[in-house]
This record gives sequence, C-alpha cells and structure tokens, in this order.
Amino acid sequence: MGGIVWLASYPKSGNTWTRAFLHNFIAQEEVPKDGAYDINKMNVLSSSDNGPQWYTEVLGKPAKEATHEEIAHARPLVHKYIHDHSSGFIFLKTHNAMVVHDGIPLHTPKYTAGGVYIVRNPLDVVISYSFHLDRTLDETMEMMETTGFTSGTSEKAVFQIQGSWSEHVYSWTKRPNQALHVMRYEDMLENPTEIFTELAYFLQLPVEDERLQKAIAKASFKNLQEMEKEQGFRERPEHAEKFFRQGKAGQWKHELTLNQVKRIVRAHGEQMDRFGYLKEAERFLRNPNVERRAYAG
Repeated sequence: MGGIVWLASYPKSGNTWTRAFLHNFIAQEEVPKDGAYDINKMNVLSSSDNGPQWYTEVLGKPAKEATHEEIAHARPLVHKYIHDHSSGFIFLKTHNAMVVHDGIPLHTPKYTAGGVYIVRNPLDVVISYSFHLDRTLDETMEMMETTGFTSGTSEKAVFQIQGSWSEHVYSWTKRPNQALHVMRYEDMLENPTEIFTELAYFLQLPVEDERLQKAIAKASFKNLQEMEKEQGFRERPEHAEKFFRQGKAGQWKHELTLNQVKRIVRAHGEQMDRFGYLKEAERFLRNPNVERRAYAG
C-alpha cells in the first residue's frame, strides 16, 4: 500500500485518538517501555492536509497571503508533493468534506491509497466542539447546521470546507467503497480491540494481539490526557484549557437541554439514523429524566 491514506472526520470525532493509536502501533519500537508515543511527534507518520507549510512550499509565498482560488489550485500539487516525499504511505488528517471546490477535488484521487472515516454522535460533537472553539453550544450548533461552512486561512491552517455535520458525513459515506473504512467513535470506546483490529486489517498491517493491546493501552484517552498535562499538546487551541477533555459517549444527556437535542435531531436526523444515533435521541426525548438518571448511573 502506498500513497495518502486520509484520516477523515468532522472535528472532535476521534481523529487525533486514531492517529495516536496508529503511531503507537506502527512505531512501537520507538515507544518507551514505561510510556507512550510522544503526542507532539505525531507528524512522523501523519500530518494535516491544511498545514500551511505545504502550500508555502508549493506556492512560493506564505499560505496566508494566498487567495482561496490559489490554494484550491495548489491542492493537487500539495498532495503530489506530500506523496512524492513520503516512503510507503502517509496518513493525512482532514476535516474537509469530500467535495469539489473551484472544479478541483479537495482530496486528489491520483495520490490517494485509501481512507478512514470516523463518525461521532453530533449530540456529543457539539459539546466537545464548543469547548474547542470557545463558543456557546447554540453558536456551535448553528455552525454545524451551516451548509457549505468554510473556515478561513490563518498562519496555522489554510481554509477548510467542512460543510454542515450532515453534509460532511454524507459526503464521505454516501457510497460504500472498499478503499474507505468507516468507524464509529462510540464503538472505538466500547470495543477497542475489535475496532482497532479491523482498522489494522484494512490498512494491511500485521495484526499481532500483544502489539495491538499495547497500542490500545498506550493510546488510551487517560494516557493522552496525562501526556498533555505533563508536556502540553501543540494542537491545543490557545484559548482552550486542554485538547483531550473527556473522551466519553452520551455526555449530551446531562449537558444539553431538550430544545437543543430537538434542534440537532431536526437538523441531522437523517444522517443520525444511518449510524444508529437517532433511536437513542428519540428515546431520550420521550423519557428525558429516566435517560438522564440511567446515564448518571
């Protein structure tokens, strides 16, 4: 397998956790026996497709000075540059939807070996994303509902076209594809051995149980939190207290109001249904107090 393997997700859906597992699994010889792979060195096997350094190299000027049109036309050249300067395959984190901009795909097929898509319940995404953005829940919901939502270019990243949460999910998963492996965040939490084994098989990596279990343990959310506390994490937004906040499923049951749950269901019910999130939300709306107590358990 060679070329770019896209690690795709809507923000705050488990992308960084997946990258941490892959680094701990693939580069296990570099992991200290009493520790885990350094979270600030996850650019060895992976990178981000919106890193401005790639565009600065290709455009010959700072990415922040480029127009959206210039960046759009530079994308395939950036992907070629990354492909040509990588041995084997490289994992590229992307929060871009699988769409075309200015007539150019945001993910160049010619340099693509495959992809992994991680989906998470939007009822939990909105909570994690609001902390990440330092916005209110309602402001974050509005952004997640915005068709064609596009972020701006800054010193740290070129613009991304995320779309709404539903647009993003549908754009990547509407057509089953043997080259695309889809995982649910909730399953990663509940059945990590099964889910990460399937991921390793998809990536054609040698699956050894001891190696797999070590990687899962070292990339656990608790370990990631401890490493961030001890040494910081370069991907943490400046305004955020921490990047790895809770790493749980179902927190929406006590953090969202009934109206907020209803709003998200109205906006994203169709895609929620496809991934098994809608029935749980509907059950909650019928008996919210019972569901809250059960979650607090």
